[in-house]
Amino acid sequence: MATAAPVVVAAQAEPTEPPEQPETPAAQAGPIEVTPDASRRAEPGAENNPAADEITEGLTQTVSRGFVYLKIHQNSDGSFGRGRYDRHVGITALCAMAFMSDGHLPGRGPYGEQVSRALGFVLAFSTDTGLLAAETSHGPMYGHGFATLFLGEIYGASPDDKRVRDALVKAVNLIVGTQNDEGGWRYNPMPYDADISVTVCQIMALRSARNAGIKVPKRTIDRAVDYVRRCQNSDGGFKYMLQAGGSAWPRTAAGVASLFYAGIYEDDSIDRGVAYLMRTALPGRGSANQAHYYYGHYYAGQAMYLAGGENWQTWWPAVRDELIARQTSSGGWIDRHAGGAYATAMSLIILQMPKRYLPIFQK
Repeated sequence: MATAAPVVVAAQAEPTEPPEQPETPAAQAGPIEVTPDASRRAEPGAENNPAADEITEGLTQTVSRGFVYLKIHQNSDGSFGRGRYDRHVGITALCAMAFMSDGHLPGRGPYGEQVSRALGFVLAFSTDTGLLAAETSHGPMYGHGFATLFLGEIYGASPDDKRVRDALVKAVNLIVGTQNDEGGWRYNPMPYDADISVTVCQIMALRSARNAGIKVPKRTIDRAVDYVRRCQNSDGGFKYMLQAGGSAWPRTAAGVASLFYAGIYEDDSIDRGVAYLMRTALPGRGSANQAHYYYGHYYAGQAMYLAGGENWQTWWPAVRDELIARQTSSGGWIDRHAGGAYATAMSLIILQMPKRYLPIFQK
């Protein structure tokens, strides 16, 4: 995305698509090990330090209406997404994780069937190369990153499912094997160039897989962290690629979140990035009308949740109330580029962070 990429498109300036074998299999590689600067002391994240009145009656009603909207808009083959993003593995993964954010899993919960059907769709498009992408996918590494994240969250809850493990290991191998010389990833599964938006998708996918017991090469993470760091500008914001470029809040949110997911919790890059977000994107100060709104707040919510302390205490009620106000009469949210399923899934994931169901949101 020219300012940050929503999980969905493929433009030269900035992605908006959600949501596209190394020599050593991921299942046998060394684990992620990152040693933060011990001289710094960050505030504890919100996973064990909730804000006051995080979940309100209004939020509960909003989420319930959003679930009904998603259920109605699931396609007959289990996928989500229509129009340009019809049958998209990335959007399907996000919609399934929206249900999972309330504890619904295959065979468990009122919306377990929706998650199960979405899982069946994603697994049906697991290829021999490991790529997770339906034939209509644009810039498949976006969708692949979100679909791999989804499989990691599913496998963490159902470690006996061999289908999920096999697809997840292959998907991780593909990510590891397509990292470029700069340390990042781009739209297609080839190690040629990189941008921060696609790179963040892959970092989250690798973290989820690692949480679920799939080993990931430490070198892959170290190189990705170095790439993200080099994308930060002097103002604390992040640019789209390593070449010179301005900062934008959606990709800054993604950059900060990715450092947390790489296992870095106390760092000057995080501090400066969080400060940039507070200056430029705090809900209620104009971000509602900016490009890549849902993409940006998907990552900003995670960044503030993991930062915790006053950042979360300030950010959470602001984004919660703004999202509740943006819900349409249909029960969904609207993104005119990526579609209602995408915007609704992103909104529901953000609104349900305080429920603390998804392992990916924990340090």
